[in-house]
Amino acid sequence: MIYSKADKYFSLWIRLRDADEYGYAKCCTCNAHHPVKSMDCGHFIKRQHMATRFSEMNGNVQCKNCNAFEQGRNEVYEKFLVKKYGQDKVDLLKMQGNSTRKISKFELDQIAKYYKSEAEKLAKVKQIKIW
Repeated sequence: MIYSKADKYFSLWIRLRDADEYGYAKCCTCNAHHPVKSMDCGHFIKRQHMATRFSEMNGNVQCKNCNAFEQGRNEVYEKFLVKKYGQDKVDLLKMQGNSTRKISKFELDQIAKYYKSEAEKLAKVKQIKIW
């Protein structure tokens, strides 16, 4: 799949970014605390929207229950984002999500390379083994 490497490394970086020094992370919507490798990179604006698919603000750690079985819990997710970034930035993110954008194969390759490198650095700093 054309997006798979970019998605893989973006997701890995988001989860490592949100992990604590013990390799655990807190779900942004229910506050469940689990090993980060068992968590998801949840998207507030769903991944089919290319303009925000690789937005660092749009991706945050979620437990599998909230992300998959509860369809992201967007009302709670939005409150989390407003608290973290402010209403103005969340409003801009929503507008960006409504825009149309195509991502070239070259750009996807660059995204994958960038987030792979950043994830490796972050894993080393936090001393978390990449899975």
